[in-house]
Amino acid sequence: MLPHKLIKRFNQRSLAWLLLSLFLALAVPTTLLVWQAWTQLKWEAFHQSSGSAEELTNRIDSRLQEMVNSIERRSFADYSFLLNAGDSNATTKQRSPLSSYPVEAALPGLLGYFQVDTNGEFSTPLLPVSRSAASELGISASEYDKRLELAKHIRTVLAENRLVQSRPGPAAVQSIEESVAAPYAGAEEVLIAADKDAYSQQIFDELDQRRQNEPSRSKSAGAAAKDGARAEAKSSAQRSNTIGKVSDLKLDAKLQNKSEQIEREAALQKSRVNFADDAPLEVVDKKEAARPASAATRRVSADLLATASSQDRISTFESDIDSFTFSILGSGQFVLFRKIWHNGERYIQGLLIDNDAFLKDAVGTAFSETSLSSISNLIVAYGDDVIESYGARDATSRSVYSDVAKDLSGSLLYRSRLGAPLDSLELIYSVQRLPPGPGARILAWLTLILAVVFTSGFFILYRLGISQLRLAQQQQDFVSAVSHELKTPLTSIRMYGEMLKEGWADDSKRQSYYEFIHDEAERLSRLIANVLQLASITRDEPQCNPKPVLLGELMDNVESRISSQVERAGFALHLQRVPAAGQTSVDVDVDCFLQIVINLVDNAIKFSKNATDKSIDIECKVLGTSQVQFSIRDYGPGIPKDQMQKIFQLFYRTESELTRETVGTGIGLAIVHQLTLAMSGSVDVVNVGPGAEFRLLFPVSET
Repeated sequence: MLPHKLIKRFNQRSLAWLLLSLFLALAVPTTLLVWQAWTQLKWEAFHQSSGSAEELTNRIDSRLQEMVNSIERRSFADYSFLLNAGDSNATTKQRSPLSSYPVEAALPGLLGYFQVDTNGEFSTPLLPVSRSAASELGISASEYDKRLELAKHIRTVLAENRLVQSRPGPAAVQSIEESVAAPYAGAEEVLIAADKDAYSQQIFDELDQRRQNEPSRSKSAGAAAKDGARAEAKSSAQRSNTIGKVSDLKLDAKLQNKSEQIEREAALQKSRVNFADDAPLEVVDKKEAARPASAATRRVSADLLATASSQDRISTFESDIDSFTFSILGSGQFVLFRKIWHNGERYIQGLLIDNDAFLKDAVGTAFSETSLSSISNLIVAYGDDVIESYGARDATSRSVYSDVAKDLSGSLLYRSRLGAPLDSLELIYSVQRLPPGPGARILAWLTLILAVVFTSGFFILYRLGISQLRLAQQQQDFVSAVSHELKTPLTSIRMYGEMLKEGWADDSKRQSYYEFIHDEAERLSRLIANVLQLASITRDEPQCNPKPVLLGELMDNVESRISSQVERAGFALHLQRVPAAGQTSVDVDVDCFLQIVINLVDNAIKFSKNATDKSIDIECKVLGTSQVQFSIRDYGPGIPKDQMQKIFQLFYRTESELTRETVGTGIGLAIVHQLTLAMSGSVDVVNVGPGAEFRLLFPVSET
């Protein structure tokens, strides 16, 4: 029960604002804690996915590096069909390991090996010097044709990208047996030799220089864009496999930058713990540290070798071999080549690679076998050009954590370049959806439970508070009503008693004064009985002691008890008895039953005093073999439908305390309801027009 001061201070609106303030005071910090936990789980999921992307990139790079290292170990002579082709005294002709057909896949998507000399002449270890030589080496005509077709394809691709001379020279049309200068010219096919006066190996130098000018991630975005525009303006317009620009992706790098910052701070903190003597610390970005250290050295060496002319080269470089250079051709294929100085001349030896097969085998397959393929996109970039993209295989699926991860969609997860010489290729991972982090399901359930507890708890508190406010207000009204109901009969009794005492009433009025005093005393007794009954109900003390009673006897008690009350009020009482009901017994407490009937009759008199037909009907009938129904009807205005269930509530009144015209305390019908339930019965009210009818149902006695 709320204190009296709170009752005066609070109403329904102020209570709602108070509970809302308390709800927010608890909900806001709880929400912040839950959000912090979700954020932590999000970061853990992001770091885990970023680590998986880094591990996948390292695995791809390690595999490719092993392949490139095996290729770099090939000698200069391996790029000829015969290892001892220049030795006329050799008794046994030994074929190069690169001359096998089909071509052994040293790298995914490998089309074949080639060599270009100083004059731009093309050769490949796939073909011997002539068809007759092929026959002597045990190569069939059909196999030779296939080798020749592949050599033609390799040379055509190189010629389209101006890596070999495309115009025929004077020595172009020669038979295979006549000259080694044009080793692939024959009756079936002519492979064009180089125009020595118009061609040198500057195109390969341009490829190398263009690769070195690729924008670095270590530069600022503006500088990188400018460098990329200058370096790629000419070549990117001609590339057939470019599907977009990295600068146009608009990937949000905030998460990755923040992740790197957190890692650097964690490393710094760990270093401070390990080195308490304040030794100088250097925190290195792991992505920068992971880049090949030899790339810069190799580039400088390549620049020096490229700018040095063959006439100025000292003896130390007579058989110098550069590291491999990786580049992309305008037609889309990859080329991996190296520069070799042999006997004073420079050669280009390399591999032509199909880009689609290379990326699918080296990157796409490895990506699809990991869990990253279901949560992210993988973009393969060459400089600022996007040359391949692999999408999430399950982009439509959702998880517990997906709604919280929407802000990560399209964010940069991880990006890194491969090691030299493939450092022109960059792998970029962008998040589509994050998997639920560890404990996400438990946190989701806890969040739901907290939300339900908070919402339902405060709603229940609000309902309880409202009910307490209403109950307190009703009790105040009850006290006022009881005070009024007690004061009125006492005042009347005192007034008429004094008049009789002083002898102011003659014999004709004396009898009416006695009757009025008796009626007011009866009214006062009923009020006190109701209050005492209410106190007993409130203390949950036993109120009734049901016993079998004959209906005829019970109706006689009702008639004798209320007839005078009804007649003095100016009403007519009609009792209807069913003859068969006279021998039927019902389990009731007679006193409690009479109190119920008295309260209902008193209620009927109060609300139908202005009715045209001033009658009270009481009926008793047996329903089947198990129930007895008592009905008390008046002919007043009836009861509004919206109040039929409320009138049995304690202290409820259909009229305002300020405007009501009827007397009463609002406890009579509540006591009727409680006493009926205590005797295993039920009470209901219906409008029968005119008037209202209260119906009491009690079980028939078994004895």
